[in-house]
Amino acid sequence: MILFRRLTVPVLSSLLFSLLTLLGAPAHATNPGTKKAAATTTATTVLRGRASWYGSYFQGRRTTSGERYNRFKYTCAHKTLPFGTRLRVTNVKNGKSVVVRVSDRGPFRHQRILDLSEIAARPLGITECGAATVVAEVVTADIPLGPATTPENLAALYAADPEPDAAFTTYAVPAATDSAAAPATPALVAASTATTAEVITTAESVDCPAGFLIQAGSFIDAANAQAVQARIKSLIPDVQVEISHDLVDGRQRSRVFVGNFSDRPEAEAIRKRLMLLGIGGLVREVALR
Repeated sequence: MILFRRLTVPVLSSLLFSLLTLLGAPAHATNPGTKKAAATTTATTVLRGRASWYGSYFQGRRTTSGERYNRFKYTCAHKTLPFGTRLRVTNVKNGKSVVVRVSDRGPFRHQRILDLSEIAARPLGITECGAATVVAEVVTADIPLGPATTPENLAALYAADPEPDAAFTTYAVPAATDSAAAPATPALVAASTATTAEVITTAESVDCPAGFLIQAGSFIDAANAQAVQARIKSLIPDVQVEISHDLVDGRQRSRVFVGNFSDRPEAEAIRKRLMLLGIGGLVREVALR
């Protein structure tokens, strides 16, 4: 019994010391072997340059991938991207987008980066232009093919181009998953030695949508059109306002057109300004002839 008591006292003391030590440990103490997860980043591969299209002449011909070209499918040709890669292609002029799948090799002329199928080129307005400057992002395979919404960060993707004067570029735009991380610098993957001005030919601008107008009214009575024209000029003196007399659906119409704006955002800003002044209207894309 005495021996048991002598052994019990040191054991109890040891247990009490351990308990007090644990209670006194700081709450934020961690296992020394635990490491903080490093902030990871993802990057979007972006291609900027001229895109063209190919249509009925190539219908049914075998492509480099082995499948036959179908102008009614959302496909494209690129020099190096793996077959099956999906791209969201956006015309930087009008902001219209389409998702396509790489199924062929090319183009090999005029320093262009993509050849789009006919059905893919139409929503972008490229069939009328012959070619257009686009921004193409590599997207995941689950993104549906066909017309798509304009990317919200289109302006940022376009501005991130490390070589904006080159005829075309490919670059990676990192996006840190850690919101506290500083924005990463885009990495240049490839760039043309030619300049943009050297590859845009005069022929490509013929019948190409090159501006935007606001139609502020269509009237049977020309006097009503003249009244709207005068009112707009008095309210916004610095914009161009013209009347076009046309035969529409077999009837003579006088239509009021405001401005000739270089891009859609500029035209939309004036349209909203007119709405606040009580004048309705819609933005129309026009061709430079």
